[in-house]
Amino acid sequence: MPPRRRDRRKPATSTDPVQSDRPDQAESSKPPKTHLTPPRVVFLFVLFLSSISLLVIYLPSGTSPVSPSTVLSVYERGLVRPDISYKDILAEHGRASENRSRRHFVNPVLAYVTPWNSKGYDMAKLFNSKFTHISPVWYQLKSEGKKLLLQGQHDVDLGWISELRKGGNSLVVPRVLLEASPAEVLVKKKQLSKAVDLIINECQEMGFDGIVLESWLSWAAYGVLNDPELRKMALNFIKQLGETMHSVNSGPNPSQHLQLILVISPVRSEKLSDYDFGPEDLKQLADSVDGFSLMTYDFSSPQKPGPNAPLEWIKYSLEVLLGDKGAEHAHMIFLGINFYGNDFVIAEGFGGGPVIGREFISLLEKHKPALVWEKRSSEHYFSYMHHNVKHAVFFPTLMSISARLDEARAWGTGLSIWEIGQGLDYFFDLL
Repeated sequence: MPPRRRDRRKPATSTDPVQSDRPDQAESSKPPKTHLTPPRVVFLFVLFLSSISLLVIYLPSGTSPVSPSTVLSVYERGLVRPDISYKDILAEHGRASENRSRRHFVNPVLAYVTPWNSKGYDMAKLFNSKFTHISPVWYQLKSEGKKLLLQGQHDVDLGWISELRKGGNSLVVPRVLLEASPAEVLVKKKQLSKAVDLIINECQEMGFDGIVLESWLSWAAYGVLNDPELRKMALNFIKQLGETMHSVNSGPNPSQHLQLILVISPVRSEKLSDYDFGPEDLKQLADSVDGFSLMTYDFSSPQKPGPNAPLEWIKYSLEVLLGDKGAEHAHMIFLGINFYGNDFVIAEGFGGGPVIGREFISLLEKHKPALVWEKRSSEHYFSYMHHNVKHAVFFPTLMSISARLDEARAWGTGLSIWEIGQGLDYFFDLL
C-alpha cells in the first residue's frame, strides 16, 4: 500500500508592510478626503496584504518561489539512532521522504517481491529508482518422472512489469527455484540442456532481463554438495546456464545480455563445510554469473532465539567468502538484509516465528515496550508478556539497517532485500 498522503504546512508569507514609492501629489490635485470607518480600514488592509503575499508566491522572480514543505528523509529528521522509542516508530514509520529519486546507497540493490504479499508490488513501483534489480518470486523448475516442467506462469503480472519499466530502469529478474531431481538435471546432458532452454525461452517470451536462480539449498538437501563428482556437475550446470544466458540479448535492453544471479548460503560455522558456498566456488563461477545473492539473515530460530542477523556474523561471512575488504569479486555480492523480524517465545519448549511490518506495529501499539539496542549484534529488540509467557521481538530498525548498509559500503558490495513488502515505509529512505 502506498504511503499515506503527507501533511503539508501552509506556505510562508511575508508580514512586512509594503510601502508605496510614488511621490506625493500636489496639494491642489488632491481629491476630497474620504472618511473611512475603522472596520473598512481593517478590511482593506488585510485584503492588501493577502494580495501581496500571493504575488510573492506566484510571480516569477530571481529567487525560487516558496513551495509547501515536503517530508524530509529519516536522516534529516534525526531518526537513525540507537535510542529510538516505540512512540517515534509509531509516529514516523509511514512517512517516507517524497524525494524518492535520491539514492543514498549507490551500489546495486536487488529487491525481492513475493506473490503472497501484495504490498511488495506497490513498494517496487513507488520506490523503483532505489533498485537496480527487482526479483518477483514466481517460478519453480520441477521434474515429473523424466519430464522437466517450469511452473509459476500463473503468478506472472505483465501489467505490473510494464508499470515498473515506465517508472524506472530496474531490471526484472524473476526467481527460479530449482526443485528438479539432481539425477535428472545434473547427470543427464539432454535434461541439463532442456532445463537451460526452458529458462531462456521463458525470459525471451516474457521479456525478462534474466533470472535469480535458487538451487544451492536444494542441492544441499539432496546431498549433492557432499559428493565431489555431483558438486562438480552442479557447478557445471550453473556455468552452462550463465554462459548460454550471456549469449542472448535482453529484449527490453538489447545492449545487455540476460543476467544470472545465484542465491548462496552464508557460513554458519567456524570451518567451511561441504554444503557451504566458499571462495573457490566463487572464483569458479565469477565469469559465468552476474551476481551472488548472499542470504545473511535467519541466523536465529524458534529453537535458538536471538537476533535476525548479527553484524559480527555478517562480517565473518564476508571475510570467509571474499578475504579482504575491497576484494576482486566484492562488487558481485548482493549482501542480504531482512525487512521482516521474529517474535520468539522465551520459555521452555520455545516457539514463535516471523513477523512483518504491520504485525510489528500492532505489537508496539498494544504493549508500548522499551526498545533495547544490542550493540554486539547491532539490532533492536523488546520483550513483552502474553498469557504469562515471555516473548522477545527482533525487528529491523532504521539504525540496524543503516549499520548493515555501512558494512556493505565498506566492503564494496550491493544489497539484496528479503522482501520489500514486509518492512516499514520509511526504510526506503535509507536506500
